Amino acid sequence: MRVTQPSDSVPLSLRSLAARRFGAVSWVGFAAWIIVIAFLLLAVFGPLFIATDPLRQTPGALLPIGSPGHPLGTDNLGRDELSRLVHGARPLIGIALLSTLFAALIGTTIGLIAGYSGGWIDQLLMRTTDLVLAFPSLLLIILLVSVTGAGPFPLVTGITVAMAPSFARLVRALCAREMARDYVTSATLAGTRAPRIMLVEILPNLTGPLLVQVMTTISVAAGFSAGMSYIGLGIQPPQPDWGYMVQAAQQFIYSQPSLIILPATCTLLFVVACNFVGDDLRDRFDLRRDL
Repeated sequence: MRVTQPSDSVPLSLRSLAARRFGAVSWVGFAAWIIVIAFLLLAVFGPLFIATDPLRQTPGALLPIGSPGHPLGTDNLGRDELSRLVHGARPLIGIALLSTLFAALIGTTIGLIAGYSGGWIDQLLMRTTDLVLAFPSLLLIILLVSVTGAGPFPLVTGITVAMAPSFARLVRALCAREMARDYVTSATLAGTRAPRIMLVEILPNLTGPLLVQVMTTISVAAGFSAGMSYIGLGIQPPQPDWGYMVQAAQQFIYSQPSLIILPATCTLLFVVACNFVGDDLRDRFDLRRDL
């Protein structure tokens, strides 16, 4: 009977941990990653490879898919649908990414301060956060955009304000949990300053849950961006945007349904794929399965 040496058991456990966290991916998770990456590449580099101006009007209006020079047809003003679809990815995905970034920065800062400080500071910050959360996110965004005016920057501001409290609540709970860990106690006893403890000691241990929250927020922010453009409070015409393109093509749903189906499908695919990527990250960073 072979006796396993201690030196053999450690690498095995590390390999097992790595295999479970970064090993095989389900086909759903793999497809979601591919779709998200493809849409990001489309938003960044797609317009560079499309020579047709998305705003240029031609005599051929409502041309069907497969028309010469217009692979996806044209809209009611004769504008190339492929060009508008590619250029329309940039504002929607850009707004979703920017608003999520700002919401994560603001919410994480508030959550770290509240979770580390405790006491009245914690109560003040969390009650303010609860006040924002008391408003339905969509109504809050509509209110802020209506006050500041329609456009990409007001829309980013509105989504950021609506999404930041979710990050604050999550980080505050995680930070309060980490405060009971030995490494925080050791750093405190060693005289380490509070900002360094929060940023260097605690924040890196919150990476997994934060990444999951980021992907979930991107999907929600993309939905809000499309919805606000649909009701006329987001990207303004003639700038192509998937949400506005759906609204503008409603009257042609029977004669030219592709004008609605294509941008709506792209929006749906991106939102759903981001959610599945978040689920995949949640599975990979679920520490309880590693115990």
